[in-house]
Amino acid sequence: MMRDLRLLLAMLPLLAIPAAATAQVSEAPIQLTQYYEPGVAGIAEIYIDEFGRRVVIDEAGRIVAIEEPRRERFRERRREFQERGAIIDAPPPPGVTLQGRVDLPPPPGVFEDPGFAGPPPSADPYYDGPYEDDRGYNAAIEGAPLPDAGGPVQEAELPRGLQELPGYQTDLPEPGAPIVEGQTIRETDPAPQVAMPTGKNAKAEIAALQVLLDRAGMSPGVIDGRMGSNVNKAVAAYQEKYGRTLPTGDSKALAEELDATGGPAIVTYEITAEDVSGPYVASIPSDYGEKALLPAMSYERVSEKLAEKFHMDEAYLIEINPGADFNRQGTRLKVMAVGENVKGEVARIVADKGREQVRAYAADGSLIAAYPSTIGSSDTPSPSGVVQVNRIAFDPNYTYNPKVNFKQGENDKVLTIPPGPNGPVGTVWIALSKPTYGIHGTPEPSQIGKTNSHGCVRLTNWDATELAKMVKAGVTVEFEE
Repeated sequence: MMRDLRLLLAMLPLLAIPAAATAQVSEAPIQLTQYYEPGVAGIAEIYIDEFGRRVVIDEAGRIVAIEEPRRERFRERRREFQERGAIIDAPPPPGVTLQGRVDLPPPPGVFEDPGFAGPPPSADPYYDGPYEDDRGYNAAIEGAPLPDAGGPVQEAELPRGLQELPGYQTDLPEPGAPIVEGQTIRETDPAPQVAMPTGKNAKAEIAALQVLLDRAGMSPGVIDGRMGSNVNKAVAAYQEKYGRTLPTGDSKALAEELDATGGPAIVTYEITAEDVSGPYVASIPSDYGEKALLPAMSYERVSEKLAEKFHMDEAYLIEINPGADFNRQGTRLKVMAVGENVKGEVARIVADKGREQVRAYAADGSLIAAYPSTIGSSDTPSPSGVVQVNRIAFDPNYTYNPKVNFKQGENDKVLTIPPGPNGPVGTVWIALSKPTYGIHGTPEPSQIGKTNSHGCVRLTNWDATELAKMVKAGVTVEFEE
């Protein structure tokens, strides 16, 4: 009885028992114990009080811990979430969706690939259950609260601190200077600079914008979470096709656009046995003579293959999947939900040299698709005027002839380089009526629209494939200066 009295006195502040009630403590037994955990060092008893709180008593009868009910922890986590704001892959509170809702059906074809594990699991910030080892797939992506619908929209202008952005180029050639293969391009007719997302989550929002453009057939090139000329020209093409300006600086409006085109910008993909098995090559040599000795110009890595599959910059794919084992079947990855290829019948192609962009038009003059491109160089300029498509070849080999084209290294003989995504012309060759010239893919998708080529029109492999499936022999190609 004395021990019970000590325990009761220690709990008086917690239970807030009126003074009058304390006088009757010794008159009747007190039964508060609902739960007991023996064997814990230094802990005598654990009680669940009338409010559902877990009360821990030590051997001296002192209260050493009070744990609030789980529901109160839920409320606290909800309050923290509402205060900081977030962008998540599940239905969040109104006004904070960036990547769309998961309650909408996915775009056609997105989950038909055997590697897709379906939409990402809930990123519920109030979840208090067990996490798997890959809890990063369930965690919310933190971001600043999105602006009100009626708030000011950032005007299109060169943002401050642009020089500090990743990938910003400072070694552009002077106007009129000769341009050589691999040198940075300076566009003579660049698209207008567009407003860009800002804040700590800007990179994810830019990637979502790139996904939106890709779905619309206005390719931004590789999806890498960076603003630049490729995004600018894609936005300009979007306006030409749809007759309206894309609100690139308005996160809420972009979220609605994503919803309308298929939902979240990011989905979960599971690496398959086919992904891991390849075939792959240890490395692709730069010398054409050595290339000709290989059986195929295959991918070098699983991450390289998957980056192209989802139209991503390989470095960005690795960045958003930290620690992922790309060589293990079953590894789950976050990838971009770019959807299906654009379809249509192309009647005319414009190769815009001043903007470094290829645009495909229907017979009625409407824009079907647009792609960032690399169009020639000063030492091997691209054609001028109007030519035609002669033929289309998928997964072609490449014939190197130094007497007809250019000389690579010390190679002075004709060489046949086997096909593959890492071949000189990538996975597609659209031959033009001007001999030795064509529209083709590339082994370096991240350089499209940024460095010059040997006279031809170079696209990413996925863009070249999409275009090739919409053209046929006889389609005109107009080179605009």
